[in-house]
Amino acid sequence: MSAEIDNRAELDSELYGELADMVADMNVAGNRITPQNDCRSGPPSTTRVSDRKMSLQERGSRMPRQRTIETKRVSITDADDCVQLNQYKLKKEIGKGSYGVVKLAYNEDSEKYYAMKVVSKKRLMKQCGFFRRIPSKGPKPDFPLEKVYKEIAILKKLDHHNVVKLVEVLDDPDEDGLHMAFDLMTKGQVMEVPTDHPFTEEQAHFYFRDIVLGIEYLHHNKIIHRDIKPSNLLLGDDGHVKIADFGVSNEFEGTDAHLSCTAGTPAFMAPEMVTEHELSFSGKALDVWAMGVTLYCFVFGKCPFYDENIISLYSKIKHKPVAFPETPSVSDVLKGLIERMLDKNPETRITIPEIKLNEWVTENGSYPLPLEEEHCTAVEVTEEEVQKGVTLIPKLSTVILIKSMLRKRSFSNPFECLGNRTQRSMSLPGGLLTGPWSLPKASSQTHPTMRKVGKEGSREGELEDLNEDEDDA
Repeated sequence: MSAEIDNRAELDSELYGELADMVADMNVAGNRITPQNDCRSGPPSTTRVSDRKMSLQERGSRMPRQRTIETKRVSITDADDCVQLNQYKLKKEIGKGSYGVVKLAYNEDSEKYYAMKVVSKKRLMKQCGFFRRIPSKGPKPDFPLEKVYKEIAILKKLDHHNVVKLVEVLDDPDEDGLHMAFDLMTKGQVMEVPTDHPFTEEQAHFYFRDIVLGIEYLHHNKIIHRDIKPSNLLLGDDGHVKIADFGVSNEFEGTDAHLSCTAGTPAFMAPEMVTEHELSFSGKALDVWAMGVTLYCFVFGKCPFYDENIISLYSKIKHKPVAFPETPSVSDVLKGLIERMLDKNPETRITIPEIKLNEWVTENGSYPLPLEEEHCTAVEVTEEEVQKGVTLIPKLSTVILIKSMLRKRSFSNPFECLGNRTQRSMSLPGGLLTGPWSLPKASSQTHPTMRKVGKEGSREGELEDLNEDEDDA
């Protein structure tokens, strides 16, 4: 299995290297400063990493986020090397999200590359229990897509240096695919796990502070991520970590979320999530546990609890104490922080405010993190913004109809008597997001303990396993 993972890591490295070359000429990075250390290989540079971070994040000098562009222009065509969706040219697959694939997308209006996540609405409804029997008593569950649209409306307004930005959402009401355009992170995920080349303690310190600030911002806005792990932590062009993939995130009211369902990646799940007798558990504590597993991965290159069998893995998470390898050698204060984050009792587990004051995080108080009110702003989403959370794409037949009318300067129906006009065929563009764009099934499979709980899929020919939905429905 390690050979497959190493091969996958090599392919991912080549892919993101190619993406970096493609967007270099488009000036994706703008005027942002790139740290001298690549942050994934080699020792840190002589210039102190933390000094650069202070200048980027804690001086409060960054520009506010621009509002999401809402465009009503529709152009759907099938070209040789891409599929055009509005102003976006959808190119090759560059990754997989929580319930869909991610494609490289070029925005002709802004002349920039983005990551376009294509998800299956049918799969979403099934995951949210839409196909289950509605209870006869008690409050009726919300329509699944309503929750998704509210999540989208929130993500469009999130504005933090350590959270990936959602740029635009496009939704065809008659199609299964939902398209979400995110800022493209050309450097890819912060780390492949497992790896024989973990971070130095200084590199781990640099990235972990980013994670702490990003999670504090999400919790400030009453969002539990629920799936923090290295593959969901992407590197921006400035070398800083951006938290991504909110596919299993939860909103909450009050001071904390009280969750009762299991979601996330097994190897990063907290003990209270895999205990049958636990009725509910703290959402914030779940994120802290996953952060602890991630920090362990940073410095040791592997998860603290691992087993080929998921049941045995859950048993280790619940009962086995965390153990530290002899190599690489890390400081006792870092081990102490990891132990407090991996406290099996959520009631005594360290919290985000306590982590911010930890001596390893603050370098014995000489390098404090900014206060919550200094880098967090509350996000408020109105009902109108939820309703306008997506750009609706008209039916493809309507687009063809309008184009035909404009071309012929006639308001007659171009679909009338098609059999008598074979010389001017108005057939639909073949293989829209299918046909030659059909995605092959992955040749290498990630071990179940490193994948999310719950199946994920999408549109037939583009996302995997959609036929399973049709069989199960």
